[in-house]
Amino acid sequence: MTDDGPAYGLWGLVIINSLIFIIFAFSFSRPQTARDWRSFGAFSAFIVALFTEMYGFPLTIYMLSGWLQSRYPNVDWLSHDAGHLFEMMFGWRGNPHFGPFHLLSFAFIVGGFWVISAAWRVLYEAQKRKALATTGPYAYVRHPQYVGFILVMFGFLLQWPTLLTLAMFPVLVWMYVRLARTEEQEALSTFGDAYRSYAARVPGFIPRSLRPIDTTRA
Repeated sequence: MTDDGPAYGLWGLVIINSLIFIIFAFSFSRPQTARDWRSFGAFSAFIVALFTEMYGFPLTIYMLSGWLQSRYPNVDWLSHDAGHLFEMMFGWRGNPHFGPFHLLSFAFIVGGFWVISAAWRVLYEAQKRKALATTGPYAYVRHPQYVGFILVMFGFLLQWPTLLTLAMFPVLVWMYVRLARTEEQEALSTFGDAYRSYAARVPGFIPRSLRPIDTTRA
């Protein structure tokens, strides 16, 4: 099914790609407390684990090689394309980079980074005015930056699933939820009833509709 040769041991690509995504995440998350650093460290570990298996050493392929080879004998599981497990397992015949799961993953990754970027601009302006961020992505959910990070990680899982990142994903989601709850308590202390009214109208992580919620009504 795939005709490219082994394409691992590219540790330079592991380092470069990991640094790009980690630095990007740092520029928006701005960790300060020990809790923030733990969450950021876990996200960084997710990224490093992902690119290590993508370009360095395919641990998941080796661990599942017996089962994969017996179920899908026509696939060269040491080829780079075979790392797109979902395309291989569902019998995608063409270039996996144009497969349905890869294209869907691209949409999640780009969408996630767009949400993070858009949310940061709104939050930055609100912080300058010492006001509550309620417009843009914040009119859909109260924690759009965390939603963005979750979308990015989910997108990478669709594109290149590994046993380690699959195990890390729910842990990271849980950590982001806990961090969000702590930030909400701080917002309540700072903004009081204004934040209570906002939180009553706008959901935390999952939008209620495709339309922004009017947060200006009393």
